[in-house]
Amino acid sequence: MKPFVKWFGGKTETTEAAQGLDSDNIPSHVAVIMDGNGRWAQKRGLPRIAGHHSGMKNVKKITMAANDIGVRVLTMYAFSTENWKRPKEEVDYLMKLPLEFFPKEIEELIANNVQIRMTGWPQDLPDYTLKSIQDAIDQTKHNDGLILNFALNYGSRKEMLSGVQQLVRDAQAGKVKPEEIDEAMFSRYLLTDPLPDPDLLIRTSGELRISNFMLWQLAYSELWFTDLCWPEFTERHFYEAIQEYQRRARRYGGL
Repeated sequence: MKPFVKWFGGKTETTEAAQGLDSDNIPSHVAVIMDGNGRWAQKRGLPRIAGHHSGMKNVKKITMAANDIGVRVLTMYAFSTENWKRPKEEVDYLMKLPLEFFPKEIEELIANNVQIRMTGWPQDLPDYTLKSIQDAIDQTKHNDGLILNFALNYGSRKEMLSGVQQLVRDAQAGKVKPEEIDEAMFSRYLLTDPLPDPDLLIRTSGELRISNFMLWQLAYSELWFTDLCWPEFTERHFYEAIQEYQRRARRYGGL
């Protein structure tokens, strides 16, 4: 077992939470449901949008923590297809967060070889949101380090139905034979292709559900829940989730 050492300003400091991490057993893909921003703010007498702003700032911290230990893909559930039901003021604010996040953080993300991607339906997003995200994708497309993947305007049931519809169209066109369809082929019809399935799902705020997030891809993922709201979820908590992941035996239905 190889412990990780975290760097701070040129000095090495082995953090308590990272000491026990096995460098040979780091999850390749970690998915995060960043829940509890609004509740975190309301408990402090602040408007819900203040929680979203604090949550946005936390994205970079956890991204760097994941990058430090060799996670290859970090998918953040930023906005679901169901979140459009929220008050217009809150939705409008959420749509403007990429305009603040990327210009402020893009240089450090590039310096750390992070590649930005997006999983979701762009059609419903405002033009200014799409432009901000696309600019970040373009600026980082040659990076080959950690993939920071934002699930934005994403819903898993819609994703699977869309995949099935395209698969049926391809079958009707003679491009696919029914007997050729298997799990690997179906996965290629999903929005997450070609990313690997998540090894670990983290959800904050105490909710114990998946909320229409990567229902197909999470079939054998380890699930880790915490009562902490997303703005108070720190690098130490992230490492604790990785430690718990490493203590579990992943049998995939075997013994």
